[in-house]
Amino acid sequence: MNKTNEYLVKTSYKPEDVTLLLKDVTGLVEPQPTEERERLIQSGRHYCEMLPIEYVPTQRYMQVYEEALQAFAKPTAEAISRLGDKVIAQKGEGVVLVSLARAGIPIGILLKRYIKRKFGADVPHYSISIIRGRGIDRRAMEYILERHASRDILFVDGWIGKGAILRELQKELSQYKGVSSDIAVVADPANVTELCGTHDDILIPSSCLNSTVSGLVSRTFLRSDIIGSDDFHGAVYYGELRDADLSYEFIDAIESKFDMNVPPAKPAVPGYGLDEVRSLAERYSVDDINLIKPGIGETTRVLLRRVPWKVLIDEHYKNSPDLAHLIRLAQEKNVPIEYCPLTHYKTCGIIKKLADA
Repeated sequence: MNKTNEYLVKTSYKPEDVTLLLKDVTGLVEPQPTEERERLIQSGRHYCEMLPIEYVPTQRYMQVYEEALQAFAKPTAEAISRLGDKVIAQKGEGVVLVSLARAGIPIGILLKRYIKRKFGADVPHYSISIIRGRGIDRRAMEYILERHASRDILFVDGWIGKGAILRELQKELSQYKGVSSDIAVVADPANVTELCGTHDDILIPSSCLNSTVSGLVSRTFLRSDIIGSDDFHGAVYYGELRDADLSYEFIDAIESKFDMNVPPAKPAVPGYGLDEVRSLAERYSVDDINLIKPGIGETTRVLLRRVPWKVLIDEHYKNSPDLAHLIRLAQEKNVPIEYCPLTHYKTCGIIKKLADA
């Protein structure tokens, strides 16, 4: 145990909130500019083999984030409260939360806190890496299964966009007998799981920022010259950003709004988000649906980490405060916004094709 801890990535999160099963690769990976990464990704290089230069928010963007946190702490807290009740109903108080780094980490911490407050159970919480096209961290799974029963494990993430990570989980977990591929999420506008706090495409304020609302940890990293076969997947600790760290400001703001008798969620919109994405791909002549990132969280990631072509916003949300941070980011990066009818999502980000990037 001690030997393992020696090389786990540092984080500003408290050890009682989460154990990050990620190898510390700080100083071993040179972050690359967004445009360079995008060209490499669309040329066939896997995104997990590189790290982006983190977006440094402008003062105006941070003002929008603070407004978003104030406005959407309550709906986020209500969704987490609903999700916590569903988790206990399905898995019981022996549940072991395994959040998917990095967007799942703050959600896992909040779920853990809600469960302790309402049910009095101090449940374990680990965070591990799963990478689309590369699979789940095998070493991290071994570590958890050495310590806990397979039936108690429950994966946690922030939201579901198209459902790609859920499909990756389903494929990967066939090799782990007794481990469920269910995934607990705050928001599922794609309509693929009932284990969610809401099917609405809500703004989860943590999606507005990168490491400064995620324990100062990078997105996960996997490259054979740095990550050995017996290593956990890797991550970088951004210690130089500690003065800008808002990780616990976010946690505390949401926790303060927990509702122990939360009202039920609105029913889901009929149909599946993936079908809508395929329809958008046809409408906008996008031949790779991986270039379409639906939902508020995924669109934010496109603007923060990729090279966007355009942002689509549902015409019913033209002046919605839900999307103020997206509009601010799009303006800063000179990305065109198009208002159009959307069904499952309030917004979609479309990444530039390689020829255009």
